[in-house]
Amino acid sequence: MISQFYILSLRGDTIILRDYLGNVPKRSSEVFFRKVKFWDKEGGDAPPVFSVDGVHYLHVRDASVLLVATTRENVSPSLILELLKRIAGIIKDYCGLLSEEAVRKNFLLVYELLDEVIDYGYPQNSSSEALKEFVLNDPTVLRPRNKSSVPSIGKGPTGVIKSVLDTNRTGGAKRDEIFVDIVEKISCTFNAGGILQTSQVDGSVQVKSYLTGNPAISLALNENLAIGRREDGHGHSHSIPGAEAVMLDDCNFHESVSLDRFETERALTLVPPDGEFAVMNYRSTSNFKPPFKVYTIIEDDPHAPAKAVLFIKLRAEFADSKAAAGLEVVCPLPHEVSRLSCEHHTEVKPSGSQSWDWQERARRLVWKFKRVQGGTEHVLKVRVTLEDGHTAALKRGLGPMNLQFTIPMYCASRLAVRYLQIMKNDPKYQPYRWVRYVTMSNSYVIRT
Repeated sequence: MISQFYILSLRGDTIILRDYLGNVPKRSSEVFFRKVKFWDKEGGDAPPVFSVDGVHYLHVRDASVLLVATTRENVSPSLILELLKRIAGIIKDYCGLLSEEAVRKNFLLVYELLDEVIDYGYPQNSSSEALKEFVLNDPTVLRPRNKSSVPSIGKGPTGVIKSVLDTNRTGGAKRDEIFVDIVEKISCTFNAGGILQTSQVDGSVQVKSYLTGNPAISLALNENLAIGRREDGHGHSHSIPGAEAVMLDDCNFHESVSLDRFETERALTLVPPDGEFAVMNYRSTSNFKPPFKVYTIIEDDPHAPAKAVLFIKLRAEFADSKAAAGLEVVCPLPHEVSRLSCEHHTEVKPSGSQSWDWQERARRLVWKFKRVQGGTEHVLKVRVTLEDGHTAALKRGLGPMNLQFTIPMYCASRLAVRYLQIMKNDPKYQPYRWVRYVTMSNSYVIRT
């Protein structure tokens, strides 16, 4: 099924390579990286699946590496992409994190895991817990760069830099702790008037356990949690009513979860397996307050007919006790724009450095923030020079804009963990418990 699997750095260096069938050229990694780096169709990034000279390339990007599979067969793309994501998760479980440095320092362990996960190009086993009995090499776990006692949530679900292998085996001191993360990706579409048209939350309750003896745990969610939708007499779908209810359209649970107490107490009971896994996946289309609003204004320059001024106003609609990280506002501009310059304005108070990047080849302006505090407003003043001298071309070709961001300790659906109980009859047993939240943009589109 799979001809090759390799892990590349963002510079194109091949860190890990496994050739299973020998029917794809050895230089396929060079072909792949050159194609991805210079992908120019519609000025966007390379898609996760594409073909070159009869070879199908499937890849996912995780942190600072690219995981790639090649094949000549007509395989299911979703199956291979899911396998690549599973491999990324396994490497994180065993090496602590997935990065170029972590893979290089644990390349023997990674090869050992790959030999168990894939056999002659066919997927065999993707369970971190089941792989433990076949793994002989000890991991080299990198020390976290963040000196805070609470591991930070980055682009991945948890950012926990620990290995599922028993630390006693490597001579280290074992620290009992468990991490529960509610990770949500929101999709929103706004019309030209700034009115929310469609919204959806795709969420997951992720658990990663480092508890001695794998004791059972009880995870309680909101008491006012309502699940399911029903249709009225006109065929319209509505969420089950409730005053302040947290409403989910549907959800599914991990096979280890017992639902005996879920209907009455909204509590999940399970024995957590090794590795990071999703206890619960859910979806919600109930209306929620979007975290950002964006407005655009176009003005003619009275002193220069071939120039116009574009104002992009960004407002953070969430509480000022929280902050978004890595915000990018991507604004496509028409081909009539020959050049531009920008000025930053913060109307409320400073909240982190910002910059802009005019990607001329892709015809898009990217407004970047390292950190945006809730409750703040920012304005980007863009002076545009037009080739034909008509502002109407700018109005017709502007947008739609797209936002990308991560907001730690923010949950759009308002799903929350009421308590996390470790069911072990020992009053002296007090492991560390971490419950965290993060909301990321999946598709946040503003039409202009």
